[in-house]
Amino acid sequence: MDIQRLIDIDKQVMLALNGSESLYMDGVMKIYTTTSVWIPVAVVLLFIVIKNNTPRNTLLIILGVALTIFLTDKVSSDIIKPLVGRLRPSHDPEMMHLIDTFNGYRSGSYSFTSSHACNSFGIFVFISLLIKNRTLSLTLLLWALINSFSRIYLGVHYPGDILCGSIVGSLLGFIVYMLYLFIHKKIEYHPRHISVNYTRSGFLVEDVNIMISAIYITFAFISIYALIYINNNIL
Repeated sequence: MDIQRLIDIDKQVMLALNGSESLYMDGVMKIYTTTSVWIPVAVVLLFIVIKNNTPRNTLLIILGVALTIFLTDKVSSDIIKPLVGRLRPSHDPEMMHLIDTFNGYRSGSYSFTSSHACNSFGIFVFISLLIKNRTLSLTLLLWALINSFSRIYLGVHYPGDILCGSIVGSLLGFIVYMLYLFIHKKIEYHPRHISVNYTRSGFLVEDVNIMISAIYITFAFISIYALIYINNNIL
């Protein structure tokens, strides 16, 4: 199968998944993809990292998260996008009049790869490997998948952008975690207590459950907030 055939399939899938007739879903997807709505979850993550680690390791983890976000954003936005130069569906003359967008939202010019997908999956992989809790990992995977899908729904990314962005982000998250682990073992490593009350990496399970709850509470908040906006004719 040649590259043009793959591009054609990508566009067909894009048209099938993009948008809907629901104003409510439009609101949910637009709010979901807004960074500020996830600040409380980030604060909870910082809290459990501080509570479950020494100050030195806390700083190392914060640097790891920051490096993951920096690399995923830079690789996607500053290296791959200009190099590939693929126009977003919202900017592509062949697609821009066929897709649904939200209140004229079209984002930047280039599409491949998706920075949202790259960032989301980088964070998902790094945090999952760091904390090692299955329920949290599945919850973060759900968060990353919805965050990535929202970009297709809103008409600013093709599915291929999302798929490749998720792969690049996952690889970068894994690389940063391995770097963190190498440094951690050199300067901070000590055996963890084995207990059902702790994850394999030493995080208290009840603290991890707080973060899981914070994510699902944010899901619920987005659902209610979108409904309120629609009822007040703001969306």
